[in-house]
Amino acid sequence: MTDSLATVAYIGATVLFILSLGGLANPETARRGNLFGIIGMTVAVLATVAGPRVLPAGYPWIIGALVVGGSIGLFAAKKVQMTQMPELVALMHSLVGLAACLVGFASYVDTSTVFPTPAEKAIHEIEIYVGILIGAVTFSGSVIAFGKLSGKIGGKPLLLPARHWINLAGLLVVIWFGRAFLNANSIQDGMTPLIVMTVISLLFGIHMVMAIGGADMPVVVSMLNSYSGWAAAATGFMLSNDLLIVVGALVGSSGAILSYIMCRAMNRNFISVIAGGFGTGGGAPAAGGGGAAQPAGEVSPVSAAETAEMLREAKNVIIVPGYGMAVAQAQHTVFEITKLLREKGVNVRFGIHPVAGRMPGHMNVLLAEAKVPYDIVLEMDEINADFPDTDVSMVIGANDIVNPAAQDDPTSPIAGMPVLEVWKAKTSIVMKRSMASGYAGVDNPLFYKDNNRMLFGDAKKMLDEVLAALRA
Repeated sequence: MTDSLATVAYIGATVLFILSLGGLANPETARRGNLFGIIGMTVAVLATVAGPRVLPAGYPWIIGALVVGGSIGLFAAKKVQMTQMPELVALMHSLVGLAACLVGFASYVDTSTVFPTPAEKAIHEIEIYVGILIGAVTFSGSVIAFGKLSGKIGGKPLLLPARHWINLAGLLVVIWFGRAFLNANSIQDGMTPLIVMTVISLLFGIHMVMAIGGADMPVVVSMLNSYSGWAAAATGFMLSNDLLIVVGALVGSSGAILSYIMCRAMNRNFISVIAGGFGTGGGAPAAGGGGAAQPAGEVSPVSAAETAEMLREAKNVIIVPGYGMAVAQAQHTVFEITKLLREKGVNVRFGIHPVAGRMPGHMNVLLAEAKVPYDIVLEMDEINADFPDTDVSMVIGANDIVNPAAQDDPTSPIAGMPVLEVWKAKTSIVMKRSMASGYAGVDNPLFYKDNNRMLFGDAKKMLDEVLAALRA
């Protein structure tokens, strides 16, 4: 394949990737968007392998790598549960960062490249240095995010003393060694500052994500998605591959925009997420103190049979899913209840908070897997005004995203965070295993309101009982 033909193929792949991103913006077109992405990547790989820069002697290695990587991908697609998607996404981000680091080192030790001028050589070395830096931060940060999302590392933030000064010192050292790297007279001289910078970048990625609490993990996932895009773009600069540069920039910019949307949904800014360490590991009773007013009162438990009766008599029902639904894998039972209620003439809809779950769109993916119709799954801004006209609002495994303290208590750690106003319904039902706090580590006054009922137990088990009672 000639250079001109490869360039045409790259342009076509770029258009397909843009169409893919556009399709993924809406659940109804997401499948088509995925298809565009698959076709675009296939075209890109074939154009690169068949292009003039790849020698036939390298084909066996490339084919072998494709077979191994494809087999791992197919295995993961078959075995990984939908509830494990957040940690899988984080793991995939780490591989992009690792690839950027490996390409950077390989590009630096490659002696076959000849630069006509010292300026071009310096630009290439800057590309290598910055690319490895971004890749290392992405790799180590994504590995820690994987550990937190999978439960192998606790969600509680690790806040080292003088951590901001430590980060600043690391940045100054990276800049200093960057100067030494550019002034190196040989590959051997430049390798030492490059390795030192890589180690510091790896430590920074670990430190950065360890300091972020469980409540901010959706922002972390989208942030690492952005980092992986910039790492891919940096790899494109190192390899002089226009397609990698464009696609990396697309992923990096879209991830940055998504991070901004996630931060707005939590009434936080990006810097506070990186520096704030918001949230705990969850699963523990809310701790007192901290300036936030603690609610007082008694909770009103309800049985599955009573829940079914309230749903049967309702005309308008809004279901708010959260991470607890994902853990219990109760989405299919939720669909069966929804289907049965709609057949009885009940208007059932879903309210989705932007940061529900552990990654952007987590709840939408689970509901789509259970074949819940797209047209009854609404975003928070679309449905919040309808709660006063709702007979029953049912919260399944969510906590912080339905906490009225965000609006009522200015001393609360989540004050100002937009939430789903489920308490404005005639009756709200909250499904939880216990009275434990959510990932933000604060108590929820919703549990003590007069019109609220608590349905305790495993979400899947209790919803199965509700479904059986509705069918009786």
